[in-house]
Amino acid sequence: MNHFSRHRRLTAAALTVLTVAAGATACSSGSGSAGSQGADSGTYAIWDPYPQFDKTSAWAKLLDDCGTKAGVKIKRTAFDTSDLSNKALLAAQQDNSADVLIVDNPVVSTLAEAGVLTTTDENKLDTSKVDPNLLAAGQSEGKTYGTPIGANTLALYYNKKVLKDAGVDVASIKDWKSLTAALDKVKKAGKKGITFSAIGTEEGSFQFLPWFWGSGAKLTELDSAEGVSALKLWTDWLKKGYAPNSVINNTQTTSWQEFAGGDYAFAENGTWQLANAKKAGFDYGVLPIPGAGGGNAAAPTGGEFVTVPVQGDTDRYATTQKLVSCLTSTENLNATDTTLSYVAPTSEVQDKQVAANAELKPWVEAVKAAKGRTSDDLGTKYPKISEQMWKAVQSALSGSKSPKDALSAAQDAATK
Repeated sequence: MNHFSRHRRLTAAALTVLTVAAGATACSSGSGSAGSQGADSGTYAIWDPYPQFDKTSAWAKLLDDCGTKAGVKIKRTAFDTSDLSNKALLAAQQDNSADVLIVDNPVVSTLAEAGVLTTTDENKLDTSKVDPNLLAAGQSEGKTYGTPIGANTLALYYNKKVLKDAGVDVASIKDWKSLTAALDKVKKAGKKGITFSAIGTEEGSFQFLPWFWGSGAKLTELDSAEGVSALKLWTDWLKKGYAPNSVINNTQTTSWQEFAGGDYAFAENGTWQLANAKKAGFDYGVLPIPGAGGGNAAAPTGGEFVTVPVQGDTDRYATTQKLVSCLTSTENLNATDTTLSYVAPTSEVQDKQVAANAELKPWVEAVKAAKGRTSDDLGTKYPKISEQMWKAVQSALSGSKSPKDALSAAQDAATK
């Protein structure tokens, strides 16, 4: 790649505010000081978004073990997710990138289009075992930039007692019509229906996407009849009292807290709430989000990609490839994804996860149907589309616009 052209693209990209990453990651926030490869060619820098794991953690030990196997020392730095993206762009501008960069999957296309990352053809990473729908989140213009370390997504948690008391058989819920009928029964039984996050941020778009995609709609046509039907589903639930007005301001955390109170039948949330679900004090189950006419809706994928930034010293790539291959090997993926509460990106490891924990089965099904937010070659267009989507959801749920008018305005704004 022409260095001047790459520098110009980096400068432009560095001016872009990266807002997508904050919406869907399960990782806790934190901070770290920048690390760099430095003058010691025997030391390799790895930047990750897991500040919750300190140097005594299994994750940090895995990085060191992979370094030992590759014959090098590891200098690991952990950042908050959004901070990591900006640091990566700045480091690339200064030709001081980390050797391995682990970033939230929607950020991959931004960094790739800025010229920060090498392709898997260039760095010789083997992605043949990765599920294609998960790998797509790291693809742009026909090229692949890295490999997923794992995935999380959304599904419906349900309270078994609330459904039983309302006379609802969860096996009967196969599409939107049967789900809405179940919510009606729950309300008539004196309990609450469903809670979710529709806040005016990426979290709101993240939670709306399974219903939007489940209708058959496409992000390039927000105001299609299918897209309008998805937003009408949500607005009808609020009007009929099946969902609370609080969803307009709910984050995924506050939505979960509502469900954990024990009165709600359903909550749309992610794999990262599994530990909290066990603490809730009532029997729960998990159901993949149904599509409008049946089957599992495509929910958006969260989770990170392990990527290899462009280096001035190309001789480093061979060792970097060994490090990434070690981190994403079948053996290590199983342990890492269990630690992160992620579903593995390969069928081989997914089978091992389900064998060890049957509760992961519906999550594996949800991940197999999931879709990257930047897939379909949307790349850096996604943040602009998403912003208009969450604004439309807010307008419709607050009653200031009809679903059709809200999404028409969103489509007009997204295409300008």
